[in-house]
Amino acid sequence: MELLLVLIFFMYGLIFGSFFNVVGLRVPTQSLFKETRSYCDTCERTLTWKELIPVFSYLIQWGKCKKCHQSISILYPLMEMGTGLLFALAYWQFGWSYELVLGLLLISLVIPVTVSDIAYKRIPNRLLLFFAPFFLVYRFIFPLSPFWLSFAGAMLAFLIVFLVIVLSKGGMGVGDLKYFTLFGFIFGPIQFLLLFFLSTLYGTVGGLITMRVKNVGKRTKIAFGPYIGLAALTVFFIGYPLIDWYLTLF
Repeated sequence: MELLLVLIFFMYGLIFGSFFNVVGLRVPTQSLFKETRSYCDTCERTLTWKELIPVFSYLIQWGKCKKCHQSISILYPLMEMGTGLLFALAYWQFGWSYELVLGLLLISLVIPVTVSDIAYKRIPNRLLLFFAPFFLVYRFIFPLSPFWLSFAGAMLAFLIVFLVIVLSKGGMGVGDLKYFTLFGFIFGPIQFLLLFFLSTLYGTVGGLITMRVKNVGKRTKIAFGPYIGLAALTVFFIGYPLIDWYLTLF
């Protein structure tokens, strides 16, 4: 029964992942519901239902549009598969619990923000403003102990990232500041510090790989939102074990 539920969460994750791709690509440039039908980005042909099956359609079409034969971004199946795996992992690790609700909310925020930042180098305010009330309500119903840790985490996140922006003269964007502040509220000060460390670690490694693969310079603008999101998911799934492991070193 448990395995069946994990599979169900995986399937729902695939479906929601497909929707999150659309959200991440449309929200920064247009209304999400301005055009309700999915279409090819190159030839603008409306896609049939057979071309909209998460992951499977990409594989069966060899990653190309059936009409214009232009390549479809690998981002689509990666985000769909990633969302499916994360949904399944959240249920497998937490079962039917309040942590599962938080996990699904986090995944639903991180995936479209990641898509948007990769595609446009932007973390849309509309996405953060949409999700912020859900996290506020969640922390009102399931507060950290003591409750003021959420506000302390948000303040700490804001101050640290604001200082980084000032000292680096724009090394991070305002979108990153808002994204970090929201996570500071969700996780509190201690876990935020771990999140901030992991995001800079992931960003440094990812940036070095990007510069080597694309042969670009240090001043090339790199989307940092995906690394923040990856760090947030890391903290959610294994944050406390990582902190406990770190403390055993002393």
